[in-house]
Amino acid sequence: MKDIVVIDYGAGNVRSVSFALDRLGYKSELSSDENRIRSADYVIFPGVGHAKPAMDILEKKGLTDVIRTLKQPVLGICLGMQLMCNSSEEGSTQCLGIFDTEVKRFNPHLKVPHIGWNDLSSPSSFLENIVGQVYFVHSFYVPINPFTIAKCDYYGDFSAVIGKDNFFGCQFHPEKSGNVGQEILKKFLEIKQ
Repeated sequence: MKDIVVIDYGAGNVRSVSFALDRLGYKSELSSDENRIRSADYVIFPGVGHAKPAMDILEKKGLTDVIRTLKQPVLGICLGMQLMCNSSEEGSTQCLGIFDTEVKRFNPHLKVPHIGWNDLSSPSSFLENIVGQVYFVHSFYVPINPFTIAKCDYYGDFSAVIGKDNFFGCQFHPEKSGNVGQEILKKFLEIKQ
């Protein structure tokens, strides 16, 4: 039995993530308790909304250092992935600094937010044998960088998945990406500790 905690900090899609895990046959617990998060086998860090208020909530709940120092596999989703970077142009926000890269705003002349189904390219072994489209909803992006595992094209390439040590991030929403998203969540939950 896998012990999965979804970080519940008031910024996101925690219920849809929990339902996606249920569909895979995994039970998860929503928590913002430091000890509970640290004791889990796998941690999922979702997020929807604005970077600055989300970071403020994490600070108030005492979760910034907790997340930075986790040793088990951690998956950031959408805003959760962006918050694991150094900083975001959204509200000039200082973030967690797990990934040494910045979050940028899409060109305002583009249709923003970028919403819809897109292919992933340049997949690593983390996404081996994953074929199909995933669902994006975002106005900010992580540029291609040394931690990029998979990319997507929206008037130029951006990081769709990043990874470093035990930390992974998906800019898209695997919990809303049908069978492909389910497979990606399953791959994450198969990472050996």
